[in-house]
Amino acid sequence: MEDEQVRQLHDIVLKSPMLSALLHDWDKVALPDSWLVAGAIAQTVWNRRFGFPPAHGINDIDIVYFDASDLSEDAEAEHAVRVRTAFSDLPVWVDVKNEARVHLWYEAKFGYPIKPYTSTTDAIATFPTTATAVGLCPRNGNLDPCAPFGLSDLLGGIVRANKRQIRREIYDQKVSRWVKLWPNLNVVGWLEDG
Repeated sequence: MEDEQVRQLHDIVLKSPMLSALLHDWDKVALPDSWLVAGAIAQTVWNRRFGFPPAHGINDIDIVYFDASDLSEDAEAEHAVRVRTAFSDLPVWVDVKNEARVHLWYEAKFGYPIKPYTSTTDAIATFPTTATAVGLCPRNGNLDPCAPFGLSDLLGGIVRANKRQIRREIYDQKVSRWVKLWPNLNVVGWLEDG
């Protein structure tokens, strides 16, 4: 990732009242290997790029963490309630997921099994698009980025499938919603991308 792109992403995210408030109080999340990820970051960037208000189209904020020592659904649910309570002033749903346990429910939801992830960054690399396969982790006064496909697609308003794990139906569903809200996105079709 180029330093200029990382600076640009930080600038956009920190100008979002919703995301900056969350990141400013990140210590309230208090979960191992925790990251702000995916849609809320990408959609904040798209809002800036296409001239929409900062919260336009954002339905939720995804926070992921990795705790292989407790794969129980109950523990994940308790963490989710605690984090949502800590950020109850945010105007959207805060979704909290333990990436260490995704393989336990993935097949039931999507119809095919996946291998267990080894870390949160391993999980981020499987997110459905190159633009949403991104995470930010506040550390030592900085925002460490995780962007396994770089930031060019995200900052350029390009939506491209990350075919490492998803199937076409998931990609098409996401794209269908997104182009209604951000009609100027440059969508690379499933078949156009190899």
